Amino acid sequence: MSHSFTNDRPIYIQLMEMIERDIASGVLPPGSRMPSVRDLASQIGISPNTVQRAMYEMERSGLLVSRGTEGKTITEDAGRIAQMRIDLAGQTIERYFSAMRQLGFEDGESARLAGSFASGSEQKEG
Repeated sequence: MSHSFTNDRPIYIQLMEMIERDIASGVLPPGSRMPSVRDLASQIGISPNTVQRAMYEMERSGLLVSRGTEGKTITEDAGRIAQMRIDLAGQTIERYFSAMRQLGFEDGESARLAGSFASGSEQKEG
């Protein structure tokens, strides 16, 4: 699990986002077992309390399931994972439009450009 934390947001939130991205991309598949709090904290060099907070919040949101003495696993609820992926996509798209507005583009033009790049029809200038 790669990690790079910044000072702009609480680390537990950044850890949650990192785990969510790994779930969305399939790095952490449904039903897979999470490392223990202590093991994960040691792997990424943060406090076990911070990891515990992130895991608690993810369990509350339905992305992690507690298996008692067996630890926590990624939910196998395909609908919950699909919704999380849509939420992450929405956040990514909003960041794109925000950045494009800062460059002076209108939303319609930004959408057209994104569609052009996605279809491969946008010519690169060089």
